Amino acid sequence: MKQKKSASILKKFLLFNLAVFSILGLFTIIYLKAIQPNLIKKRTSGHYVIINNTTDHLQRLKINFNAEDIKTFLLSTRFLFQSIDRVQFYNNSGDLIGDTNILDLDQNVFTKSDLVIEETIDGQVKEKNNLSQSIKDSNKESIKQVIINEYNEEPLTVSEKIQNNFFVSTLSRIKINEKDIGYIVVSEEANDILNAVKERKNFIIRTVLAVALVILIFSLFLNKYILKPIGLLVAFSDAIKNKSNKNVDIKNFFVREDEIGKLTRSIDEMTKELQKRTNRAETFSNDLAHEIRNPLASLKSASELLDKTTQKNESEKLLKIINHDVERIERLITDYSQMLKDEASLSREKMSKINLIEVINNVVEDFRQDLKNQNKNIDIIIKQKTNTKNGYYILGIENRLEQVIANLLDNSISFSDNNHKIEIDVAETSINLVMSIKDEGPGFSETSPQKIFKRFYSNRPKSFGKHSGLGLNIVKNIVELHKGTIAASNRLNKKGAQVEVLLPKFS
Repeated sequence: MKQKKSASILKKFLLFNLAVFSILGLFTIIYLKAIQPNLIKKRTSGHYVIINNTTDHLQRLKINFNAEDIKTFLLSTRFLFQSIDRVQFYNNSGDLIGDTNILDLDQNVFTKSDLVIEETIDGQVKEKNNLSQSIKDSNKESIKQVIINEYNEEPLTVSEKIQNNFFVSTLSRIKINEKDIGYIVVSEEANDILNAVKERKNFIIRTVLAVALVILIFSLFLNKYILKPIGLLVAFSDAIKNKSNKNVDIKNFFVREDEIGKLTRSIDEMTKELQKRTNRAETFSNDLAHEIRNPLASLKSASELLDKTTQKNESEKLLKIINHDVERIERLITDYSQMLKDEASLSREKMSKINLIEVINNVVEDFRQDLKNQNKNIDIIIKQKTNTKNGYYILGIENRLEQVIANLLDNSISFSDNNHKIEIDVAETSINLVMSIKDEGPGFSETSPQKIFKRFYSNRPKSFGKHSGLGLNIVKNIVELHKGTIAASNRLNKKGAQVEVLLPKFS
């Protein structure tokens, strides 16, 4: 089954923001649509006050609802309408019978017609209705249609735009003594409502553009400084996993001190360590196969000769060879298995503050008892070059350091005869502790004694069946794990070999 390709973090981030923007956009549209009706509703609340006050005055003054009486009423109660642009009165048929526009004009305004006289080039004269009068006539007709067709007992709000001006009108029936006598229309220029809506729209648009710009900049930053490096690290790890020859360069990220830089360095170190382990395992497997092949060949030859020989002495000699080779193979397999376990556990164990002298004393005491049990007269002496009250402390794993000292002592004992001495010297420098193990054996015959730390080193004691040739290599690995170094050499001015271990001091 083909695996579904997952979207990148950037795509998910952009899709998430798009979804958020869509939801916010929907709420914004709903909000903008609700702004104007809410502002109109707020404005018409003042209209209801005018309507109620006017109705009360009409009833109190007992005004007849006709053109003459309404005109007189408007002129005598103009204070009621000072806060409003226009108030109109209509009879039950929808005909206009009064208008507050007369408050700023001559009283005969209702009987006059505003005419515009135009004279053409040829001298002809044309009469035209005034534009404002046309608007008034249009307004009258529209309100009459509303009264006839749309009014349904409840006050009605009408908003319309005339000549780039926005008007809000409230139409209500006038009842006096429970009798319908006509209608009143309170109109007000409300351009500020349009301006308020426009301002809010502009503010929202500016905000959206600003947020979109910030998200765009953040997306570019996210892609360049985070997602692209992560993508390269993924490609780098995939190339290693798939053993690809594709070269993925991640060196530019090493200089970064942030989490990406730390992750890059960690992946690079981990990769190198894994490659080192892989190479080490491959090399060791080849060495082990080669090392086992020799005793197997010897074992095969001895077993074939044993089948053919009839002499007792010869048979015993062949059986000893077979036994030696079996011990040799068994030791190789046992030590190889132990070494693999040690390498795995070394990466998991935690280091702590350790007194090196105490570790040495514990291991030496065990060896002294073993030598005594085996009736071997080999003396192990511990020497301290300097006296320190604080002790010889290092940061390490105690059981691994015991393994180092034990392997080195075991190696020295295997090359030592009775009445020989093994010396363990401990000294310190400004930054290191120095431990030297010296024996009185034959020393190293090689020009480069460092070869003894290689796997399956060939210069072995006679009792090789008890030694696999892996011990000193294990010692070297443990010392290097503790950030230390190990070196081998022949003793100066005296027969024997010495191994020197340097470990960083813990202060």
